[in-house]
Amino acid sequence: MKKPLLLSIGGLLAMAAGLGIGRFVYTPILPPMVEALQLTKGQAGLIASANFIGYLAGALLGALRLPGPRRTWLLAALALNAICLAGMGATSTMPAFIAWRLIAGAASAFVLIFSSSLVLDRLAAAGRASLSAVHFAGVGVGIALSAVLVAALLGAHASWTLLWFASAALSAAAGIAVALLVPADDGVQQAARAQSKSSRSPGLAALILAYGLFGFGYVITATFIVDLVRGTPAIAHLEPYIWLVVGLSAVPSVALWTALGARWGVLRAYIVANLVEAVGVAASALWVQTAGVIVAAIFLGGTFVGLTALGLVAARDGSGGDPRRRIALMTVSFSLGQILGPIFAGHLYDATGSLSTPSLAAAGALVLAALLSALALHQRRVNPSPPQPFQVKGKSCWRTKPGGM
Repeated sequence: MKKPLLLSIGGLLAMAAGLGIGRFVYTPILPPMVEALQLTKGQAGLIASANFIGYLAGALLGALRLPGPRRTWLLAALALNAICLAGMGATSTMPAFIAWRLIAGAASAFVLIFSSSLVLDRLAAAGRASLSAVHFAGVGVGIALSAVLVAALLGAHASWTLLWFASAALSAAAGIAVALLVPADDGVQQAARAQSKSSRSPGLAALILAYGLFGFGYVITATFIVDLVRGTPAIAHLEPYIWLVVGLSAVPSVALWTALGARWGVLRAYIVANLVEAVGVAASALWVQTAGVIVAAIFLGGTFVGLTALGLVAARDGSGGDPRRRIALMTVSFSLGQILGPIFAGHLYDATGSLSTPSLAAAGALVLAALLSALALHQRRVNPSPPQPFQVKGKSCWRTKPGGM
């Protein structure tokens, strides 16, 4: 069916613009920006955390019953995201950097929440929920495209300001494509509310806490891996490529973890993905050589988008009704973890001159997230949720037996 595929591609482009570029392009731009402006690691972490605080604010707002169609909110957030990217290149002061990244974070959260609730609902209604893998792959696509863009411009000796302007242009182009591919709201959201009352989801509290620990666990390496490579002479030659490795590893990761989620159950796959990512994060601290940092990049890219998708799908499938509030609550928890991560790592880096301790702490958080996810799985097996609406035209790849998530 052509329309669900086009819709999923529209979701992919929304995620690429709002998250892959809007949130994560800061990582490859950070080293030349730090060098040009003589920023400390603590200041770099503060700018990153401002984005995560904005992401938290956006997630909290997204949990409310906002007026108007979801598509309108999505397109407005994409436009604001592009403006914020351009704003970063138009300033050079800490207060302005913090303000732009704060607003951009809120825009990114809106893109995630509204695109995911809109696209996932419609795909499920059409019996094509397997295409959710295309939607979530947008994060990796955005990372890869922005990594290529930044590397090419750096190769041409472009300034850090031009990197922001070019990223804004790429994000704006993707936003225009989203407007063409994602049609106006239909009756799916209202049907969700009519068909199923809101209910408490077994294991949701443990899953929300695990999602926050995942946010803390991945973000330290995601924020500082390029800077780590740049500051280590033996592997400095990998700087133009390491973020590209992360992005390319992320592109197929959602399809991989989707398939494993269908085979093992969503929460079982989520547990394994947390443990795999923990290995990658630990490798960035304990194996600071060419092979070690490549393993860290592959394991990070190959899991964090998959974990994002698995966590949100697990929350959506936990109980009936409009999934936007549960997706927003998961995003709030994720945001809190991300806010703490860069501040914790940046200040500890400034004090010790090493990312080893914060990276090992992040790996420990991911292991704890796996344990909490196992608890959520146990609670769902004991108290299975009611079946989901919408799965009427075909079997979703996320559909599992009661308690089998």
